Amino acid sequence: MSDTTRRAVLAGAAGITAVTVLAACGDDSDDSGSTGDSSTGGAAAGVLATKADIPVGGGKIFKDGGGVVVTQPEAGKFKAFSSICTHQSCVVSDVAAGAINCRCHGSVFSAADGSVKNGPATKGLAEKSLKVEGDNISLA
Repeated sequence: MSDTTRRAVLAGAAGITAVTVLAACGDDSDDSGSTGDSSTGGAAAGVLATKADIPVGGGKIFKDGGGVVVTQPEAGKFKAFSSICTHQSCVVSDVAAGAINCRCHGSVFSAADGSVKNGPATKGLAEKSLKVEGDNISLA
């Protein structure tokens, strides 16, 4: 009888651990501590940001507008990529020093071309087309 009880307890603990691990890999809606910004940044409809909103060597994360991260890898050059990490679909957390970082599991992507700089991700971020008109940046 004590073997059955021990097995039941261990099985229950394993189930709780599995649920906890899976919950940790889900979409992280809390932006606390993140330098990314989920706001639209621009006043006009369809505008994600202005040029001044995107720092050189950095970028901003936008949940509105289809989940995109906009970067400025060098002065005057703007790029856009999916903000969904290719490892386990977490939203990337910040952009700094030329890198797009995912805090879920430590993947790092290039802010210039979206390629993987550090795993566990093995596939780069999908590039998105941008339209830059005057000071406004929007998806093409």
